[in-house]
Formats: sequence, C-alpha cells, structure tokens
Amino acid sequence: MSTTAPNASSAPRGHDPLAALGSLPGVPEAVDSVRKAVDLVYGHRVMRRRGSEVTSEAALRAARGSAALSGADWALEEVRRRSDFGAASDALTVGAALRLTAEAGQLLSIWRQSPVRVLARLHLVAAGGAGAGAGVGAGTGVAAEVAGETVGRPRLAGEPVVETPGPDSPKPLIEAPLPAADEVAGRLDGLSELVIAGSSAPALVTAAVVHGELLALRPFGSYNGLVARAAERVVLIGSGLDPKSICPSEVGHAELGRAAYVAAFDGYLSGTPDGMAAWITHCGRAVELGVRESTAVCEALQRGAA
Repeated sequence: MSTTAPNASSAPRGHDPLAALGSLPGVPEAVDSVRKAVDLVYGHRVMRRRGSEVTSEAALRAARGSAALSGADWALEEVRRRSDFGAASDALTVGAALRLTAEAGQLLSIWRQSPVRVLARLHLVAAGGAGAGAGVGAGTGVAAEVAGETVGRPRLAGEPVVETPGPDSPKPLIEAPLPAADEVAGRLDGLSELVIAGSSAPALVTAAVVHGELLALRPFGSYNGLVARAAERVVLIGSGLDPKSICPSEVGHAELGRAAYVAAFDGYLSGTPDGMAAWITHCGRAVELGVRESTAVCEALQRGAA
C-alpha cells in the first residue's frame, strides 16, 4: 500500500492508518460534497415508492460504465437488450461487469469478516467460473481447480495476468509494473486487516483506498479492474453511504474518462499526500456523477408516472 496509507500489519494496535487521509487537502470538501449529493438523491420523492427500480437501473449503468473502462464501451441500450455474452473480449467483459454488479450487494456481511474471501468470490463471478451461481459459502476451491487453479484466488509466482481474456483482448488500461505474488499476498492481508479493524475515515476514503490498492496489486489473473470497482461498490454500500446502491461511481469513472482515471490512479501509486488526495477526490467526483445519473433516472420515472 502507499506510504500515506500504511499496511495494517505493520501499524501499532489501535492505529487507524486511513484516518489521516480524510484530512488531506481537498478531501474533507470532497467528502462533504459527496454526502450532500447522496442525501439529495435519497430524498427524491421517487425513491419512496420506486427505489427498487432506481437500484436496478443504477446497477445496469454501473456495469456499463465499469466495462467501458475495461475497453468494452457498449451503448446502454446494447447492454440492456443483450443476453448473449459469448467469446469476444468485449462481450465477456460486459457479461462479467453485469454479474459483478448483481453480486456486490450480496456480500456485505462477509466483507466485514473476510475481505479476501469476498475478493476471491468477485473474481470467480467475473470469470464465470464453475459454481459462480452459488453463494460465497460454497467456497472457491472446486471452481479454481476446474479453471486451471487460477480462478477465484490470488495469482501465484509466475502466473500471468491477462486483464481481459478473449481472442481480441485489448491493451490493459493499467500498465504499472505488477507486484510479485508474495508482495500481493502481504498487501492483501494488510488491506484485509484494515477493513476488519474498521476506521473512522469517511466511507469515500476507505472505498478509494480499496479500489486503488486492488488496481495497484492486480491480484488475479484477469478482470482486476472490474473487481476493484466492484469492491469500491461493496464499501460504499456497506458503509451506509449508499445502502440502496443507487450512486454508481462506475458511471462517473467512465464519464470522467480513461485518461483521467489513469492519471488519478498514478497519484495513488505515488503514495504522496498530493497524489493520494487527487485519487480520493477523483473517486468522490465519480460518485457525484453517479448520483447525477440516478437523479436523472428518478426524474424520468417521475415524468413517466405523471
């Protein structure tokens, strides 16, 4: 993890490594702006009677946005109408993103107890491995064995990362050097300890760190970007900031663009206070744009009901 957000395994007992990130320049303002935006959309009159419809639409748009960042930039209506997500790389990516948005909200209680287990589950679901339709309690061992022992678990030494599988796999969005497998294991353990210990840091800060750390590690053999954004979603839902999952940050990340996403992530990789602040505020802006999207959905539903 970055020098600003140290590995929990090396922190003194009772220390809260994430708390200091909440006071970095621009971060308190971003946290406050996100909180106000979320409160406004949750207060929309449509949410009282048609909240489940807004949640479903937010999930669809989140999947489209996350897939777009991974190189599968389909129109929303194409994502909505398609049922075949076959062998082409873009179709596989969209299918993976749809499965992940459907799964994320089901994993909250397990996330608080075993984040690594949830991450393995998310990768299993993304990769469409055997048993992907079963609950987390089914485990991942059989599926990993069926899929060549690479699906549903962090990569081992010497195992490659093909971010987007398929015959026409695009160039990966994140091209930073891959950490070695032993470093990945140690940093995942540290991230897990941070989550389990809890933090006084705002939900936006925790979500941004989880997202950034998974992008940095790319712990799985594929679909790491999709898994990182799904994990951000899990944190935002589980923290209580967005309990109904109607604020799709993935939409905002896609709207801000791939170049801005990579530039902000470079700030996370730098580990500097300014770089970390830039990444967290970028994630905050993505949530606000997701809120704007769902507000537009509420307005459309309201007009349709009038």
